[in-house]
Amino acid sequence: MLDHLTYEEPKPKVIAGATGDWELVIGLEVHAQVASRAKLFSGASTLFGAEPNSNVAFVDAGMPGMLPVINEGCVALAVKTGLGLNAAINLRSAFDRKNYFYPDLPQGYQISQLYHPIVGEGEVIVDMGPGIARLVRIERIHLEQDAGKSIHDMDPTMSFVDLNRTGVALMEIVSRPDIRGPEEAAAYILKLRQILRYLGTCDGDMQNGNLRADVNVSVCRPGDYERYQESGDFSHLGTRCEIKNMNSTRFIQQAIEVEARRQIAILEDGGTVDQETRGFDPDKGETRTQRSKEEAHDYRYFPCPDLLPLEIEQAWVDDIAASLPELPDARKARYVTDFGLTEYDASVLTAEVETATYFEAVATGRDGKMAANWVINELFGRLKRDDLDLAASPLPPARLGQIIDLIASDAISGKIAKDVFEKAYSEDRDPAEIVETEGLKQVTDTGAIEAAVDEVIAANPGQVEKAQQNPKLAGWFVGQVMKATGGKANPKAVNELVTQKLGL
Repeated sequence: MLDHLTYEEPKPKVIAGATGDWELVIGLEVHAQVASRAKLFSGASTLFGAEPNSNVAFVDAGMPGMLPVINEGCVALAVKTGLGLNAAINLRSAFDRKNYFYPDLPQGYQISQLYHPIVGEGEVIVDMGPGIARLVRIERIHLEQDAGKSIHDMDPTMSFVDLNRTGVALMEIVSRPDIRGPEEAAAYILKLRQILRYLGTCDGDMQNGNLRADVNVSVCRPGDYERYQESGDFSHLGTRCEIKNMNSTRFIQQAIEVEARRQIAILEDGGTVDQETRGFDPDKGETRTQRSKEEAHDYRYFPCPDLLPLEIEQAWVDDIAASLPELPDARKARYVTDFGLTEYDASVLTAEVETATYFEAVATGRDGKMAANWVINELFGRLKRDDLDLAASPLPPARLGQIIDLIASDAISGKIAKDVFEKAYSEDRDPAEIVETEGLKQVTDTGAIEAAVDEVIAANPGQVEKAQQNPKLAGWFVGQVMKATGGKANPKAVNELVTQKLGL
């Protein structure tokens, strides 16, 4: 845990029903695609967007006699993920066969880890506001292979199967039922995605299905959750339903709300909630039954006979631990301490690892607050207007750093710096060259500035009298001097001389 954060107990989402209040209980099973170029048990490519069925090895297609071979790189990334989530790493784990039929699962089973996962209990610190955090416990992380994809909209009478995803390595990250509301569920997903991206173990691309979640929702009466915490008895939490394959935090929040109200209506009508798998239709704003929720015995789990137990050495785990990058919470705390940033600015700059890397390149050796201001307000504002992300920015960090250096050395004023920024951004030019060739260098000669101040004062005796009666009007003279010097005069020197000349 981090000292700069205040940890608070969960504030459950309360829904008023006809017979009293109900509280939400939520657990998430997040499927994160391992950032590997090869699949979990074959050398086939994981490249997204390839022609259908072009990235398929014989073992992926379930051909007779084809044996899986574990991808060591995927194992290393799973261990790295566990370490990044402060989780226990199991030096001995094993793979099981999970048997079920899907048209896009050619083997007729999925190789997974039910009984002996590679990663044990961990935690995710979820940001719930400036300086406020919630702790969500991780129950386990296991490795498994993905299924393929059935396509139903290409022909009115037939479905097509694309096996490109078959065998792609997934990390299933299973939380405890610690999440108490839709907003907290979304915040948890986003924080988990952020950590995975910092670690480089999953790209977090939800649009392409590389990060998706199964959302378990149940409702209980006030006080029942506390009874569960005391006893460990899950019956206090009510029957849960699982909403499958959610890849949008906005839809996750909507689905939780809709499903909770559906369950409450059933219970208050005297019915019972069936444990089942459901899908969410965002257009209709409803969840629908997909199938009854299977238990472990329904899948006929048994140890995979083609794979020996996975045994790893502690020294190997220690080497991976030594290579861990600085994670977002630690980086955010450092920005507050070392650069003097606000919690909000530090959060913005650490939200994505690419943003943090860009900012540090600008801020290193410079005023951190000034660097943050230029990155957040000027650069991000300009990129937003152009509908560009940071990766497509035409202004590299070195050039933005040059602009800050020019301000710090009094070569240009803050106002002129914005003009220099615009030219450097839109014309791909060096900031120092812009200042030099366009004569934008700031006037620091106090004699020249004094002459301009004297000229403005002499030309406006009426304003002088008003300013002497109301010192706030001195700013008018500052503006006139800056205008007369083309904005090149040092504003600080102008202010000092105006105040002195007016006798304020």
